[in-house]
Amino acid sequence: MARLTGSILTEDEAFKRMIAGLMRAGAVPINLTGDPLARDGAPPDLVIVDARDDMSSAAMTAERVRAAIPASSIFMVADSAQPELILQAMRAGANEFFAWPPPDGAFFDAIGRAAARRQSSATARQAKTLVFFGAKGGAGTTTLAVNCGVELARLGKRPTVIVDLKPGLGEVALFLGVRSRYTLLDGIDNIHRLDADFLRELVVKHKSGLEMLAGSDHFERPGASDSAGLEDVFRLLARQYDYIVIDAGSQINACAIAAFYTADTICFVANPDVPSVRNAQRLLDRIGQLGSCRDRVRVLLNRAAEPYPIPPAQIEAALGHPIHHTFPSDYRTVSTALNSGVPVALTGNSGIAEQFDRFTRRILDPEGELPPTVTPSRLSTLGLERLASIW
Repeated sequence: MARLTGSILTEDEAFKRMIAGLMRAGAVPINLTGDPLARDGAPPDLVIVDARDDMSSAAMTAERVRAAIPASSIFMVADSAQPELILQAMRAGANEFFAWPPPDGAFFDAIGRAAARRQSSATARQAKTLVFFGAKGGAGTTTLAVNCGVELARLGKRPTVIVDLKPGLGEVALFLGVRSRYTLLDGIDNIHRLDADFLRELVVKHKSGLEMLAGSDHFERPGASDSAGLEDVFRLLARQYDYIVIDAGSQINACAIAAFYTADTICFVANPDVPSVRNAQRLLDRIGQLGSCRDRVRVLLNRAAEPYPIPPAQIEAALGHPIHHTFPSDYRTVSTALNSGVPVALTGNSGIAEQFDRFTRRILDPEGELPPTVTPSRLSTLGLERLASIW
């Protein structure tokens, strides 16, 4: 799925809020950006021009956008669908025309066409973003995010970065056994000079090939005021990496929502117990209120072992969502990996390591055939093969 960047040109804040809500509610992930004609930053893929009050002025704006960004999709929104207004909009370079207020279905279809044009003409890297979000603290969200990132870098051999979004208590660096001089806040606070060279200074590389943008040491940041800067960081990462893994914690806040909107897949981590399932129900309802974000959710059942406190079929019925993948309960292996700073995915001597391998292969090739389940007699040699593959 092509991810788009969008810009809304209007002086009317109510118009901007409504159009932004429509853009967020569609199936295509869209990051909102500022002035499309600004020289700093990448040009947007989609520009919405408010033509309700003055079509002549709006047409001139559309012409400037078309001249500066020939590949952009321009939507014009006027107060009525009079033929002369439509003709004027098309002559100015608009791809789509809507009378106010634009119908949801027609608007979403137009965004789909814009995404298709972007996909067919794209020469830049098309990143895939996976956001890991937990039903509660301690669900194993960071464990799954880190090991998925390691496996993507190891198996896919493609540029992969993991972002620790949790303020104050982020543990991604600890799980990887690495230290970083810089954090996500250094990117947000220096967004005016954030480019590929500066980004290379901010990230630290793990021996698996996975790169990390460390979490903030501040408990109050990143916060609501940082969400716009955070989206700018995500946009830059999408131009530099093939896979972006985000550990978003377990609290729905402005930064988590920014991550949801940019995600191709939201990996929702739950445990087979009553508190986790209860929280999962409520959180999935909230995510559903964010538009199409619920359509991107994949439920991951972590720490699942028979006899299940709650059977998986009952969990699926309660959530109204299928379980995409199940990870076994293996406290000793996970605890040892955390204390040693070596991700479980690199040890390869356990059932849970095998599940990280299988889960990641499904991401890399959804239609591909998975390898057969590893037998216990092969686990120790598989671990040596995994460790050897990163050197």
